Amino acid sequence: MLVKTIALDGPAASGKSTVGQLLAQELGFLFFDTGIMYRAVTLAALEAEVPIDDETACTRLAEETHIDVRPPTTDDGRTNDILINGADKTWQIRTPEVDANVSEVSTYPGVRAALTQKQREIGQRGEVVMVGRDIGTVVMPDAPLKIFLDASAEERARRRYQERLDRGEPADYEEVLSIVRQRDQIDSTRDVAPLRPAEDARIIDSESISAEDVFRIILKFAQEKGIA
Repeated sequence: MLVKTIALDGPAASGKSTVGQLLAQELGFLFFDTGIMYRAVTLAALEAEVPIDDETACTRLAEETHIDVRPPTTDDGRTNDILINGADKTWQIRTPEVDANVSEVSTYPGVRAALTQKQREIGQRGEVVMVGRDIGTVVMPDAPLKIFLDASAEERARRRYQERLDRGEPADYEEVLSIVRQRDQIDSTRDVAPLRPAEDARIIDSESISAEDVFRIILKFAQEKGIA
């Protein structure tokens, strides 16, 4: 039986979330940005004053923290409700402090093992667009459609910078670019589940085409695979 799952991977701000939301809306699928789980653990560590460099403590948090993703209940621009131990933390996981620490937390093997299992269970239900960095290679290697989106660090930093301005948050482009480059370095060189395209992934360069165009390209692939 075909498990209707689209694995959508790529570096930070490559357009995964925007395109993933369009696909989920068009297909009536669950939109699941798996990065929120790593952000949730990072936020839990910051709030509990657990040192980010304490791998054992962060792993314990990943194993014990209840993270739930539900349809949005508030019309404030969110695509889901993100609940951490029952509390709504949808926007708190998007702060610059979490941005600056999430990649380190995501390198810990114990954290990744705990969260990968939770992600896989959701993916195996089917009818889900899963967005992340290791969906096609680790979380859902049997997904019938795997996409890898990419763009230059400069373009991705510009997008992230604009997102913050649009939310009314202070932002500095050079600082955002530095964080994007640092995150790329960590994500692509970590020992566990490094950022890379799956061997059978369709690679799409989103540098100079719109999210709508990327969406239509992937939708055509989904139709060819019998997912749509």
